[in-house]
Amino acid sequence: MNIIHPTIREILKSRGISEESDILEFISEKPKRTYDPFLLKNMEAGVDLLLSSIEQNKKICIYGDYDADGVTSISLMLQILAHLTNNVSYYIPSRFDEGYGLNKEAIELIKADGSQLILTVDCGSVSYEEVEYGKNIGMEFIVTDHHNINEKSADCILINPKQTDCTYPFKHLSGCGVAFKVAQAIQRKAGLPKSVLTELLDLVAIATIGDIVPLIDENRTLTKYGLEIINSKKRPGLHCLIEGTGLVPGKIKSENIAYIIVPHLNAAGRMLDAKVGVTLLTSKDQQEFSSAAALLMENNRERKRIQEESFCACSEMVKSAHKVDSFLLIDAKEIHEGIAGIVAGKLKDEYGRPVIIVTPSGGEGFLKGTGRSIPGINLYDMLKKYEDLFLKFGGHSGACGFLMKADFLEKLRNSLIEETEELYRSRPDLFQQETVIDAILRQEDLDIAFAMEIEKLAPFGCQNEKPVFLLESIYPSEINYMGDNKQHVRFAGSEGKSNGFSCILFQKAQDYSELLQKGVALNLSGYPDINHWNGNSKIQFVLKGITC
Repeated sequence: MNIIHPTIREILKSRGISEESDILEFISEKPKRTYDPFLLKNMEAGVDLLLSSIEQNKKICIYGDYDADGVTSISLMLQILAHLTNNVSYYIPSRFDEGYGLNKEAIELIKADGSQLILTVDCGSVSYEEVEYGKNIGMEFIVTDHHNINEKSADCILINPKQTDCTYPFKHLSGCGVAFKVAQAIQRKAGLPKSVLTELLDLVAIATIGDIVPLIDENRTLTKYGLEIINSKKRPGLHCLIEGTGLVPGKIKSENIAYIIVPHLNAAGRMLDAKVGVTLLTSKDQQEFSSAAALLMENNRERKRIQEESFCACSEMVKSAHKVDSFLLIDAKEIHEGIAGIVAGKLKDEYGRPVIIVTPSGGEGFLKGTGRSIPGINLYDMLKKYEDLFLKFGGHSGACGFLMKADFLEKLRNSLIEETEELYRSRPDLFQQETVIDAILRQEDLDIAFAMEIEKLAPFGCQNEKPVFLLESIYPSEINYMGDNKQHVRFAGSEGKSNGFSCILFQKAQDYSELLQKGVALNLSGYPDINHWNGNSKIQFVLKGITC
């Protein structure tokens, strides 16, 4: 009999999961929700063309993106196709010289290298002109992707669940998730053992968490099994990176992937060369994957340094203005374009506004824009209205990118501010970033057993955030600030009638220092967590906010 904590049931109910079968599937350690890959439009034709090309010994080039989703997708395809052919190469365009997606120059280079078939992963859906150019010079294409599709999609075999006439039951796979469905179809058609699929699931988990697609439905199944593979330490390069970054092998959670592993893979494409990530994930040569891990770690440290400098510079631009606009469009000429998206995300969190950072790109007089949005504003839909201003445009509700002529910048800025202000007039709470509370707890509820119940809802991520709880009227004592800049704080909290429990707040300690010094009862929002230290396990409350 499955005994489910009533608070867990309430949280699931508030998230739209109330049927008993759905609850049991959600918390199951062995979920079963997955779908037949051949339900994806064009899957049969795509796999038939792939296998036919392999049979004819045609050279295949896997063409992907330079982020973690793209790098894992390429690695996955290299791994599955290696069971059938060694006549495979891959190509990742430069973020700086080529930009996202297919381009004609790259297609020419791939053809010159002897490839006859280009298989895209995590890109290509809207590359109509590029595919036509490639077909005219004798190339064949299979496009696998998960991004939104505009009116003119690539005219070739296109495998993307977001096609309007695709009946696949789940539309929110990552790019690597779509690549995995292709791998499933290949395994079935080619008669490969199912074990070849199991060994790919770690890559799918990294991509699904890293690309911030909803961690529900089939994505939840793929990610749960993928985390098991990661914790089995079977991919030597990934294990090397895990150890090098100070994570505990065998204890990796979705949070570790989101905040440690994915940023290291992304930083290569932002600052260095995304191929380093592919080497890390595919090489079995210890010297190769060890060197790749070391390079990724060094590069990520440099990325963080440049990112902090850029964030401070952009913050000064915002502060120097007379007021904070309803939509922040920042012309940052000196910012490294590789980290513009991260900085935009940090500014979005800091000011509670949608943010676009534009940097010089694509030659004299051109700008590359990278945007991040707040809940309540679909950035893709908003920008699509001004698509005539862009030479390239793509993305989704929370993040978008484009290339435009600098001459149109002020027109775009004014239009976005005007539209956002109009939206604000109809929705006065648009910019309020209130913490959503899932349940109210008492001090007596805080124990290791309850923290373990919460972990049944993992893996956490997009559309399955870690639950946030409220503790009311808690008195702080034994306050201890930590970190080089006293940015963290630990204290004991109690309801005034029992021993204190451990509370910890990361990064934002100075924001609440005055409240903590008053010695008055506080309301704490956060979640219980198990702190493992020196062989002991203790409960602690990880804070997200403090009010009085």
